[in-house]
Amino acid sequence: MKMKMIHILSVAFIVSLLMIECDAQLDVCGKATRNTKIVGGQAATAGAWPWQVSLHRSRSHFCGGSLINNRWVLTAAHCFDDETTADLTVYLGRQTQQGTNANEVSITVSRIIKHPNYDSSSKNNDITLLQLASPVNFTDFISPVCLASSNSTFFNKTSSWVTGWGDTNTGVSLPSTQPLQEVQVPIVGNRQCKCLYSVSAITDNMICAGLLEGGKDSCQGDSGGPMVSKQGSVWIQSGIVSFGKGCALPNLPGVYARVSEYQNWINEKITTNQPGFITFTSNGTDGDLSISCAGVPAIPTTTAPTTTPVPPVVCGSASLNTRIGGSSSLVSPGIWPWMASLQFNGSHVCGGTLIAEQFVMSSASCFTSSNNASDWTVILGRLNQNGSNPNEVSIKVANLTISNVTGDNIAVLQLAVKPNLTNFIQPICVDLGGNTFSANTQCWVAGWSSGAGGVNQALQEFKASIVDCVNSSNSICTSSLNLQQGDQGGPLMCKQGLSWIHAAVLTLQTSISNSSSNTSSSNSTASSRALRQDVQAFTKTSSFASFLTSVVGAFPPKVTSPTSAPTTSTQTTSNGSQISSSLSFTLSVLSLAAFQIFLQGIN
Repeated sequence: MKMKMIHILSVAFIVSLLMIECDAQLDVCGKATRNTKIVGGQAATAGAWPWQVSLHRSRSHFCGGSLINNRWVLTAAHCFDDETTADLTVYLGRQTQQGTNANEVSITVSRIIKHPNYDSSSKNNDITLLQLASPVNFTDFISPVCLASSNSTFFNKTSSWVTGWGDTNTGVSLPSTQPLQEVQVPIVGNRQCKCLYSVSAITDNMICAGLLEGGKDSCQGDSGGPMVSKQGSVWIQSGIVSFGKGCALPNLPGVYARVSEYQNWINEKITTNQPGFITFTSNGTDGDLSISCAGVPAIPTTTAPTTTPVPPVVCGSASLNTRIGGSSSLVSPGIWPWMASLQFNGSHVCGGTLIAEQFVMSSASCFTSSNNASDWTVILGRLNQNGSNPNEVSIKVANLTISNVTGDNIAVLQLAVKPNLTNFIQPICVDLGGNTFSANTQCWVAGWSSGAGGVNQALQEFKASIVDCVNSSNSICTSSLNLQQGDQGGPLMCKQGLSWIHAAVLTLQTSISNSSSNTSSSNSTASSRALRQDVQAFTKTSSFASFLTSVVGAFPPKVTSPTSAPTTSTQTTSNGSQISSSLSFTLSVLSLAAFQIFLQGIN
């Protein structure tokens, strides 16, 4: 009896080990042998996204979808007002909607299963399963995608790809001879997405993605298609194209059904040969947790108390900046953490400066094209206008207020949400009247000069020496600076003690001749107007002290000691790896060996 029981246990143990790899599609899903994508593009190559399907009625494409095993397709519920399978065809391995597709297969649908709690008005639970009438054979051009399991995490800025044959812009159809399109977009955290849409519009069953400055997005006709992210060598589907306001508009990312919320539902409907679910893990800290706005309160800290206090918000701290002197150069990350790029229609227009947690200051002359706050976006932590910026955050402008004084004016932009302060995003101290800048003080300016900064249009910096002004208490004068369009609105920065001080807002120079050396005091208040050919004058920030106080209210205090400066932030990355079938098998063998040793001990 003892030996018989041991034999039964051994068989059961072996069967359980074999079931680890046999109960799903983990050995085949998420593999795209013809996909070597690293950076973005437009037209996808054949076989790059082998799970992509095209859904047709009456011989016309109307939605996308993804193959999740050899009999099932995942798509959006809103694609199916008509739930009949008549005249419904699924195309797999398709590259173009018109012309020859040598690698494609077409299959009819035997069953449509919409989520029972789909809400057509809110698009909540926007998910549907299609059962194919016959199984499909996998090739390099047709294979299933892996699905994100219920415990997956997709932190803010996780790199993702969306594919489809949808419109290339609002109301602009993709020509039928053009191939499948692809676009790379970062994840936008749900808290930030709620702030951009509304609290009620975005649910936990949704996931958002897109560039906050606009320009890249899914569009009509892409509905039902997959959003995927790569972990190790495997592609995992995180979302299903669901809805958005317009296409690729600033501060309106695309909204997708969150696949990881539906693992149980999918497995309830597909009981055999179930899809491969894999946990996607984002490492680091989720920056979305620090986002707050009306209706989305800040998340209280729940971490265990430590002996190290959290540094208070201070101004003028740049822990990565050791500037004392030098000449103009390209800037490295974190040198000027208060620099802001003011964007109109997705393009840089002017510089600006973070002066408090939720306020940016710039020049009023930057807003001649529009003084409507909703038209503007502020990007903080940016280094390059072209290329990657892992430390940046893009925030919508909630309010825009312009001063009203004689001569030059400034603008204060209130951000829709407070950014998470890091070594790369910090406020500068504002001169409200208590600072003096004597002649020969070494100061700096920084900006994104038009046509400068190399191929990436990197932020540039220039040293500026303070010189005496002529009969003007409202002006601060510097040695001549070659300011260009794009530098306007940026700061003149001088260091006093441990803190960097915002002394003046930059505007473009008005060229005058040497004969202007006797400029009257009434003219000397004009921003960046030359007193001599080698001297420039800017209106002091302190001239706007009452206006700034009325708009901003309280300003953060200066740095009092090196320990009050921020510490290096942890950057959010998204990576991971999947245990291969061979490694899983090795672990299974080792486990079986250990179990056999245990049995020998019983004997």
